[in-house]
Amino acid sequence: MPTITLHEAETIIEGAKNKIQELGVKMSVSVTDSRGDLIAMIRTDGASWRTPFISRGKAVASACFGEPSGELEDRSRWPVFEAFTVLQDGHFIMGQGAVPIYKDGEIAGAVGASGGKSQEDEDVCRAALAHAGLKSS
Repeated sequence: MPTITLHEAETIIEGAKNKIQELGVKMSVSVTDSRGDLIAMIRTDGASWRTPFISRGKAVASACFGEPSGELEDRSRWPVFEAFTVLQDGHFIMGQGAVPIYKDGEIAGAVGASGGKSQEDEDVCRAALAHAGLKSS
């Protein structure tokens, strides 16, 4: 099973920082492996204390299902998904702002962002993957 290396995670973070600066927002970005375990995270100066937790939770949801976290929003109130969120101690957030990372057609991880508007969070993630030469599908 493919995974994200630390070097790749750092390159993703670098691309995210570029897009964050372009947008002029304050946010956190998390990169996880396919299981949702954290590989790398940043919180920009002035970003809210809660943004690291949210960015990671979005990345975990995206990694677990291999879909952008925003596509999971409609399912968030289903009993099974509510139970899964509880089992994950809240580290599972089905809200727009994370995208999966694929290598050779298999899920390898995810990148999530928090601190901007939902679309800005997702835009940062997509720009970060493009910078790293990785794909979200």
